[in-house]
Amino acid sequence: MSSSRTRNLQVFDTELSADTVEWCPLSQYAHILACGTYQLQKDDGTDGRCALEQILNMELGPNRLALSLDWSTGRGDSTNPRVVTSDSTGSLTLLSVAEDDLRTVSQWNAHDFEAWISAFSYWDTQLVYSGLGSEDGPLVPYVHQHSMGVCSIHSNPHREHIVATGSYDENVLVWDGRNMRQPLSETPVGGGVWRLKWHPVHEHLLLAACMHNDFHILNCQRAADGNEGPCPILTSYILHNSLAYGADWSRLTLGTPPPSSSATDTTAASVPLSKGHLRIQYESPTASFDTVLEDECGHYIPDHATAVSPPGPTPVSGTGDDSASVSCLLASCSFYDHMLHVWRWDWSLETDTQSGDTGALPSPLDTE
Repeated sequence: MSSSRTRNLQVFDTELSADTVEWCPLSQYAHILACGTYQLQKDDGTDGRCALEQILNMELGPNRLALSLDWSTGRGDSTNPRVVTSDSTGSLTLLSVAEDDLRTVSQWNAHDFEAWISAFSYWDTQLVYSGLGSEDGPLVPYVHQHSMGVCSIHSNPHREHIVATGSYDENVLVWDGRNMRQPLSETPVGGGVWRLKWHPVHEHLLLAACMHNDFHILNCQRAADGNEGPCPILTSYILHNSLAYGADWSRLTLGTPPPSSSATDTTAASVPLSKGHLRIQYESPTASFDTVLEDECGHYIPDHATAVSPPGPTPVSGTGDDSASVSCLLASCSFYDHMLHVWRWDWSLETDTQSGDTGALPSPLDTE
């Protein structure tokens, strides 16, 4: 059997409606987390220690809203970096990026209505996917499995040809890019799928932000291996109270989680506090996972007898892991309540050595 636990680590009020969140993929800046909002916040000159500096810019065209962008460097290849963006006219624009130059390589009309999402195939960056945002729009003209607008597409950086798509129709589809007429799997997640993110190291883990139905982590191993059936949901994070929009995996690693215990010792672990930290005053509404609460001083209350200080995070390295457990740091944001959450997920596969049967799904960490 498997064990899964989700723990809320920090909650931050973004003040404006939050709709996207990204951890920096560069190892030297892997501790940097950016959260974007729907409304524009004017610069008042009080950006603190971190501030955005504009390096290059260009206009896509008159009366166009840029709705998405993706870098071609999803597999870590920084040579000849390019960006693809979709816009409100249904057009896609391919841009080349140099140290002192940003220029249009190509621009074409891909859809008749808003193109909510565009994405590279990270294995062949000459190939671009895009999704039509209208209620009845398919992924591309010959794909009809999504019954409503497609708003998320992500190429798997670890498995060639594997692509995940999400739609307002509340389904996550996993595809083999060589045959886009029939998906490998279809998983209902109970909410419009606004964002999908493959894990930066573990090739079968897929994070889904599901608008009206919270955030979920899917195990896509069977689908990627060609087996039929929906992808099992390993865990759900349901502590947001509004539209689940932005979500991303951190590339920082966490230490082994402390063992569970029924002891009630509330000695707080030593965790540095940060400005803007809100005390978590509610418990998990479901018994399927646990939440770490805080004491009146804002320190974490662990669920084990002896306080253990979490080790400092370090950048993730490598492209695979044959262990049967994983500890991940994630961030998510929600729209109308303008909240940013940083949380931890611990998952382990517990094997029954006597029967020789795990009684669980294959480990999402297996690699070929």
